[in-house]
Amino acid sequence: MRPGQQTARLNQVDQYTWRPIDAGQVPAWSRLLVAIQAADQLDDVLTSEDDIAEELDDPACDYGRGSAAVYDGEVMVGYGVLAARSAADPVHVMHMEGGVHPSYRGQGIGTRLLDWAERAAMPLHSERHRGRPLSIEGRCPARNTSAVALLAERGYQPARWFHFMTCDLSATLAPCPEPAGVQIVSFTPERSEDARQIRNEAFRDHWGSTETAAADWEHFIGYQAFRSAFSLLAYEGAEPLGVLVGHEYDSYTLATGRRELYVAVVATRQAARKRGIASALLVRALTLARDDGAVAASLHVNADSPTGAFGFYQRAGFTIADTTIAQVKSVS
Repeated sequence: MRPGQQTARLNQVDQYTWRPIDAGQVPAWSRLLVAIQAADQLDDVLTSEDDIAEELDDPACDYGRGSAAVYDGEVMVGYGVLAARSAADPVHVMHMEGGVHPSYRGQGIGTRLLDWAERAAMPLHSERHRGRPLSIEGRCPARNTSAVALLAERGYQPARWFHFMTCDLSATLAPCPEPAGVQIVSFTPERSEDARQIRNEAFRDHWGSTETAAADWEHFIGYQAFRSAFSLLAYEGAEPLGVLVGHEYDSYTLATGRRELYVAVVATRQAARKRGIASALLVRALTLARDDGAVAASLHVNADSPTGAFGFYQRAGFTIADTTIAQVKSVS
């Protein structure tokens, strides 16, 4: 790009206004996400106002200091949100989410948002994990070559690949009986803490995972999309061994006319692995959802999960619909 073009582009970006995201901006944010989803052909982005509003209560996010909305007049044309992790083990990897309206790309808004994220992350990090190293993680579809190139240009390095997988529930589900001595039961409020403890132990050896605090867990299972009818726990006697959490997004059903189960969590305690508990939980949840009218299921999985989760879901009938790259940059 010639110097004159670069200057013109920066001057154009300077015309826009920036402000933290708050509840009053949910409609504008929703319209931006709908535009991004349509342009980038994304199937796994929440765009309804109700779903977005719930994100504003996320304990991991400080929207007053850790969010930015870019406006052209009354139209939100870009956004960024930072989410802190509960631990620095040994590095605090802060998650960054963001996007730019397709009609406003190529003007430098994405670059400015990355600059903002690095500045905004520092005080939020220091309050939680002072003295520990900080990195920022951003994700984008592997097929979005411009976003991949932008992150690389800014010093981000590919760290992990995550698959978005789907399953057609009209296909016959292979029967999967409960393992000997194991009982599968419905998720209830009284079992919520068992579920959180299972999740924390199961994901302890997973890349980028940290302990889910009680407040974060309550926020997670408090989503309107949470479905206790499709959420299960496995016990051996009084000992909790496995959990599956199911979500169903009404906005997706309204937009597509199709009901879909989103498998948000599947976890088995380390000592209980390789007993068929995860398989039994998954097949039971898929069967319950199908019998209730769902026609498909979906989930996200780390392609390099130490438990072999990717292969497990393939054998269960899930196929890759999209792939996202997690890219990380040290900023400390």
